Amino acid sequence: MDALKSAIQPITHNLPQPIADLGESLLGPTCYKTLVYNVDLTATECVKLAISKGLGIGIIGASSIVKVPQLVKLINSQSAEGLSFLSYLLESGAYLISLSYNVRHGFPFSTYGETALILVQNIAIASLVLKYSGKGMGVAGWIGGLIAAGAALFNENLVGEEQLKLLQAGAGVLGVASKVPQILTIWSEGGTGQLSAFAVVNYLLGSLSRIFTTLQEVDDPLILYGFIAGFALNAVLFVQMMYYWNAPASKNTQSNKREKPLAADRKETARAVSSGPTPSYASAAGKSPSTRRRG
Repeated sequence: MDALKSAIQPITHNLPQPIADLGESLLGPTCYKTLVYNVDLTATECVKLAISKGLGIGIIGASSIVKVPQLVKLINSQSAEGLSFLSYLLESGAYLISLSYNVRHGFPFSTYGETALILVQNIAIASLVLKYSGKGMGVAGWIGGLIAAGAALFNENLVGEEQLKLLQAGAGVLGVASKVPQILTIWSEGGTGQLSAFAVVNYLLGSLSRIFTTLQEVDDPLILYGFIAGFALNAVLFVQMMYYWNAPASKNTQSNKREKPLAADRKETARAVSSGPTPSYASAAGKSPSTRRRG
């Protein structure tokens, strides 16, 4: 250990000032000096804090692209099969409340930063689900409602502290409830449709990591219980994804595939009946009256 310290300390003692300032702002002066400057890895609490900060930054980084595959699948397929708009509506409402609660309470950004990034992606996905479900006129109302709700939540004069706490408690319920319509949609359709496996796996890992970071950095049971419940239902979604991974296409897709050839057959039959057999020139000439005079 002493040899390791001797090798690393010349580097940690001469870090560029912007990097040193960033490390100190993340870990705090005491833990930064213990872990980075002195390279003392025996300080358990500081090590836990460093792991928590690292996980938090990793989650925020991953969340910036977590739903991009889902967006790509929607755009390429032009289909919202297997996706529940109600699920995204509830989840977005929960994220909006949680975002305002964390910001107004001044919690570290590393403990909630992904909330804002995923919320933006959710809005885009939910709008596409409406569009591809034939409800494009509802997109404006959906986005307008979120803007109005956000303006109220971030305004202390409109939503007081006690009201915000109640809403945060409700956000945990909303976040959990948002998974239920998606689980039921997959079950009823017999397949995951356009649901992204990448998003499901990242949700599962993200919610598990958030349990750890909340325990380490945020002393708020409302937030903790929400992440625990979310992890449980994300696990159900993950199990469904694995179960239907090699399953045939969903019921809707299979019925659509059956209907298309049947419709084509009906059109072909109708075309044949309407046109009928083409009469030959000879038969047509035999049936026509003769104009030649007989002598």
